[in-house]
Amino acid sequence: MTAGKVIAAVFGSIFALVALGLLIGGGALMWAHVNLRDADGFFDSPSYRLDDEGYAIVADEIDLASHPGDWWPADVDVTARVAARSRDDRTVFIGIASRADVEAYLDGVAHSLVRQLGDRWDDVRLVPRAGDAPDVAPGDLDIWVASVEGNGEQTLTWDPQRGEWSAVIMNAGAEPAVSVSVVAGARIPILYPISIGLLAAGFVLAVLASLLLVLATRRAGAVEPTAEPLSPGVYPATVSGRLDEDLSPVLWLIKWFLVIPHYIVLAFLWAVFCVLTVFAWFAILFTGRYPRGIFDFNVGVMRWTWRVVFYAYGALATDRYPPFTLQDVDYPARFDVAYPERLSRGLALVKWWLLAIPHYMIVGVFASGLWTWSITDSVANSTAVECGGGLITLVAIVAGIVLLFRGQYPRGLFDFVMGLNRWSLRVAAYVALMRDEYPPFRLDMGGEDAGSVVGDSG
Repeated sequence: MTAGKVIAAVFGSIFALVALGLLIGGGALMWAHVNLRDADGFFDSPSYRLDDEGYAIVADEIDLASHPGDWWPADVDVTARVAARSRDDRTVFIGIASRADVEAYLDGVAHSLVRQLGDRWDDVRLVPRAGDAPDVAPGDLDIWVASVEGNGEQTLTWDPQRGEWSAVIMNAGAEPAVSVSVVAGARIPILYPISIGLLAAGFVLAVLASLLLVLATRRAGAVEPTAEPLSPGVYPATVSGRLDEDLSPVLWLIKWFLVIPHYIVLAFLWAVFCVLTVFAWFAILFTGRYPRGIFDFNVGVMRWTWRVVFYAYGALATDRYPPFTLQDVDYPARFDVAYPERLSRGLALVKWWLLAIPHYMIVGVFASGLWTWSITDSVANSTAVECGGGLITLVAIVAGIVLLFRGQYPRGLFDFVMGLNRWSLRVAAYVALMRDEYPPFRLDMGGEDAGSVVGDSG
């Protein structure tokens, strides 16, 4: 790979990751704008139940750009709302004032400070402050920038300003024992244009990333092959593996640690893979072809993943450390997909969400959800370690245990785990839109893939 292609690949990967973040962020904001607002355009919290034996409940941690130089959207339309209803039919008071004024008013008064509001109505922590009764009722003070009082549900709206503020809820007559149901909300119209901007920027960066990655993976002077009819029973995705004869009986116990660098790199590569697959889907719909550069890159990601799986807990069949490359190299685990001349536009619409459902059910047992193991901290009442896997991992670990005690990897278990992985990778290639041929429902066991044809993915 030339220096120019390396630079294109690096920047293409970076742009693809940034594009993915922008698209996810913009999509999340758009979804929230459509689904989480009420009829008045407010995002509301759960309805909290607040009970205190004192005279006031105070949220005193409202700090809005109070320090010089802090950014504050002075020209942005933002509205806060607090709705409260007394649970014992008393007249309720809600007010917002500067923190200093509230502290002066409640100095020596029994009240509670809100220190936690969770995601349930009873997920609240109040910190009590001892004291006596206030000298005057809250409504008689002129410290409030916004206030409301009355019977039934009372709603206070406020346009936030710079500064340090406190929200206070009391019985309007300054009686003790405050008991209310409270809902807080905010209306932020600017979120919608922000979501549009994020989606637009993400789309532009994704297009740029796609072009750079196609440039980086395109082979100079390459001529795309003409697809030949496949023999019956032959699948155009090749998954092979060669069992090492001199495996260490103990190395597999620490491979989870040794492959961490690969997991980190693959996390980024798979993020790019997902973005590029979306663009490949559009290309198939409009042209009937899978862009060759994207195809080579995506096959390379799957090839790299298969090498790591084969080395680690998807097979444990080699002690040779996987190389950091997308290319097909001399390694005990090999993966390839024959590049298709044409792909069906119609199948691209239904492969991954409809046609592959039967395979999802089977591969789900192979890959995950079959077993879970955890360690629970009885003192903290929390799970300290939790891991799990499917049939593939289970068979590989059984083979590792046999290797540990007998010094030999059972050949039958290797053939079986290869069949499971081969089935899973064929399905992965199908749902990644690389081929139209439906994956067979069979375990082609053994290291050599007799049921597939060698590809030309580069």
